[in-house]
Amino acid sequence: MKLLGFNFLVFLIFAPLLAFAQVNVSGEVYDASNTKGLASVEIYNEFGAKLAVTNAEGIYTFTSLEAKLNLVFFKYGYTAVKSVVLLNGAKLATILLEPSAEQLSEVEIVAVKQKLFSIKRLKDVEGTAIYAGKKTEVILIDNLMANLASNNARQIYSQIVGLNIYQNDDAGLQLNIGGRGLDPNRTSNFNTRQNNYDISADVLGYPESYYAPPAESLSEIQIIRGAASLQYGTQFGGLVNFKTKAPSRFKPLEVVLRNTLGSNGLYTNFTSFSGTQKKLSYYAYINYKKGDGFRPNSEFESKNIFSHFEYAFSPKTKVEVELTYLTYLAQQAGGLNDAMFSNDPYQSVRSRNWFQVDWLLYNAKITHEFSEKTTFSFNFFGLNASRDAIGFRTNRVDQIDSFEERDLIRGKFRNFGFEPRILHAYNFLGKKAKLLLGAKFYKANNSNEQGPGSNGSAADFGFETAKYIDYQAQSSYDYPNLNTAFFGEQIIYLKDNFSVTPGFRMEYIKTESIGYYKNVNLDAAGNVLLNETIPSMETRKRAFVLLGIGTSYKPNKQLEVYNNISQNYRSVTFADISIVNPAFVINPNITDEKGYNLDFGIRGIFNKTVLYDLSVFGLFYNNRIGFVQKAFPDGNVKSERGNVGSATIYGLESLVDFNLIKLFDIDYKYGVSLFVNTSLIDSKYNASEINGITGKKVEFVPRVNLKTGFKFAYKDFSSSIQYTYMSEQFTDASNSVDSNLSGVIGMLPSYDVLDLAFSYKYKKFKIETGINNMLNSAYFTRRATGYPGPGIIPSPPRNSYLTLELKF
Repeated sequence: MKLLGFNFLVFLIFAPLLAFAQVNVSGEVYDASNTKGLASVEIYNEFGAKLAVTNAEGIYTFTSLEAKLNLVFFKYGYTAVKSVVLLNGAKLATILLEPSAEQLSEVEIVAVKQKLFSIKRLKDVEGTAIYAGKKTEVILIDNLMANLASNNARQIYSQIVGLNIYQNDDAGLQLNIGGRGLDPNRTSNFNTRQNNYDISADVLGYPESYYAPPAESLSEIQIIRGAASLQYGTQFGGLVNFKTKAPSRFKPLEVVLRNTLGSNGLYTNFTSFSGTQKKLSYYAYINYKKGDGFRPNSEFESKNIFSHFEYAFSPKTKVEVELTYLTYLAQQAGGLNDAMFSNDPYQSVRSRNWFQVDWLLYNAKITHEFSEKTTFSFNFFGLNASRDAIGFRTNRVDQIDSFEERDLIRGKFRNFGFEPRILHAYNFLGKKAKLLLGAKFYKANNSNEQGPGSNGSAADFGFETAKYIDYQAQSSYDYPNLNTAFFGEQIIYLKDNFSVTPGFRMEYIKTESIGYYKNVNLDAAGNVLLNETIPSMETRKRAFVLLGIGTSYKPNKQLEVYNNISQNYRSVTFADISIVNPAFVINPNITDEKGYNLDFGIRGIFNKTVLYDLSVFGLFYNNRIGFVQKAFPDGNVKSERGNVGSATIYGLESLVDFNLIKLFDIDYKYGVSLFVNTSLIDSKYNASEINGITGKKVEFVPRVNLKTGFKFAYKDFSSSIQYTYMSEQFTDASNSVDSNLSGVIGMLPSYDVLDLAFSYKYKKFKIETGINNMLNSAYFTRRATGYPGPGIIPSPPRNSYLTLELKF
C-alpha cells in the first residue's frame, strides 16, 4: 500500500508533463554504391545528440518541435553527411552515404571516441567556471559498462585515478569515496554538488553526503582535484559534481523505464520523463529500491524523486528550478572484529540497529548572457533534511545484545545559500584573457541530539529520556553556522598555447555550538553517583585567504602539460566535538586542518588511439585529524581522535585508455578498448607532538591502487571485464596492525575483485546483466568508528543483476 500511494503521488506530480504535442519526422538512408536501404545509420543533431537510428530498410523516425535542424548522418565505414533540413511533418529527402576507404571524418572520430572512452577532461572554460591548469576528470555515464542500478562505485569510478572506495552495501544508498589519503566516509573530504549546487548536510560543520543521485539519472560526474578549493570550497579532496541528464530537446515526451532484479532480493525501478515544449524543458525521475541485503539484518527501502524545469526567456536568458526528495530506511547489521570476520564474514549479531534519512533539496538558477564576452549566473539553493540512527553499539562488537535501551542520535539540517558568478572575456597584452569573479553566502542552523531510545527492535526513532533518566550518553546541541566567501580566477594567455591561471578565495567562517551534555557517573553495581547537566557554548571565527595558480601548455592538439598548486582548509565538524561514541574519545583541543595540493602532469590523446593522463601529486597537511592509540589514567587504552601532526602524501597517478580498433586496424563494426588505472602512493607523518607518530605512514593510503578493464563490443552488443586490486592500508596514525576489541583499529588487508558485465540493445529495448565480485572474494574496505558499525563492515560477496530498459 505504501508503494501504491507513493506511485500515485508521483503520477500527480508528473502527469501535467505528459500532455505535450509532437511532430513526427521520417526519412530514408541508402548506400550510394548499390542504392539499398542502409541499416544502423545514426542521426545526430548539431549538438551531438542522437535522434534516431535507421532500421533494416534504412528508414528512420523521430519527433521534434523545431522548424529547422542541422543533421549529421553517420555509419562506420561510410563518409558522414551533413544536411540542413526543414521539418514540416512530411517525409524528408533521401540521404545517400558513400562507402569510405579513407580515414574517418571528424564526426566519425568523435563518435568512435565517445563509444570507447568513458572519460574526458573539462575545457578551459565551461559555463561560468574556469578549469584551465587543473586536474579534471569527467565520467561519461552513457559510455560505461557498470551496474548503474545499484550505484556500484567500484565500476562507475573505475577510471578516476587514486580513489579509495568504501564498499558497504549492494544497493549504493550512499557514496563513500576518498583519495590521496582522505577518509572516504560519506565523501566528506570532497565538496559534493548536484548541477553545481551543494548537497551535503552542512558544507563546513558536517560535510557528509547522505544523498547521492542515482547513476541512471546522470550524464556526467565531474571531478576536480584539490585545486577546486578556490572556486567551490576549501576541501582537500576537491569537487565532485553530479550532472543530471539534460531534457530531450526534440521530443515533448521521452520516457525511460528501467527495472532491475538482483541477488539478495534486490529490486529497483528507475523511470524518467523528459521533453521540451516551446521555451519550457523538463527532466524528472522517480527511483525506488528495496532489498534484503547480503547479511542478516540488512534490509532496506529507498524512494527518490527529482524534477528539473528550465524556461528560456530568450536565447540569452534562462531560468532553471530543481527539487530533489529522498527518503530511505535501512537496517544495519553492525560491525565485526577480526576474529568474527575470519569465522564468518557475513554474520550479524545486531538485529535492532536502524538508520533513516529524509532529504529535501531545492535550487533555482538564472543564467544571463550580457554579451558575447560577459556571462552571469546566480544559484539559490537550500536543504531541509534529517538523519536518525538507533541501535545497540557497544565497544565490544562480539557482545550479545542485552536488549536494553538503545543509543539514539537524531540530526536535523536546515541551510540555504546563494552563489553569483560572472565571467568576462577581454584582451590582455594583445592576447585573450578571461576573468571569473564570484561570491558565496551560506547560512546553516543545524541540530543534533543524543540519548536513550526504546528497548524494542523496531525502527523507532523517539527518545525515552523520562524512562532512562540516567542514560550516560545524553546531549543536545544547536549549530548556527555562517560562511561568506569571495573568489576569483583568471586565465591569462601568454601565448596562444600557453596560459597562466592565478586565483584566490577569501573566506569568513563562523561556527557555533550551543547546548548541553549530561555527566552521569555510575558505580560498579550500576548505582547513580552523579547526574548533572553541563551547559556548553562555543563560537569559532576564522577569516583567511586561499591562493592558487595553475599553468597549461598545449604544444599541439594531442598534448597538454599542466600543473597547479592550491591551498586547502577543512574545519572541525560538529561530529568531532559533540557526539559520544563508545569506540573512541575526542581530544578536547581538536582544531582545523590546513595545507595545500600540488599537481603536475601531461595528458591528451595520442594518434587518436590512446587517451592518457600521467601525473605526480603532493598533498601537504598541517594539523591532520586522525586516530591514535592512547593510554588513559584509568589504565585503559583507547582510540583518540584529534590533530595528529603534519603529513605529506605523494605519488604517481596514471590512466591509459587504448582504442584497440584504431591501434590494430580492426573492423569498425567492433569496439575494443583497454584501460589501466594505476596509483603508486607513499606517505609519512613529518612531525607530531604525540610520541611514536613521526615517521609513521598516513592512514587510508594504499601503496598500490590498480583498476584495469577490457571492453568488447559488436554492433549493439557490449561486454566488459574489470579487475580491481588494492594493497593494504592503515586506519590509524599509530599504524596498528592488530585489531582491538571493537574492530575499529587495525590494518585493512589487501584485496582484489573481478567484475563482469554485458549489454545488448534492440530497437527501444536494452538488457544489462553482470556478475559483481565474480571470484567471490571475502574482503572488507572499512573499519567504521560509528554507524553502521562500529567495527569491520564486510563488502558484498558474489552477486548478480539483470536490468531491462525501455525507451520511447
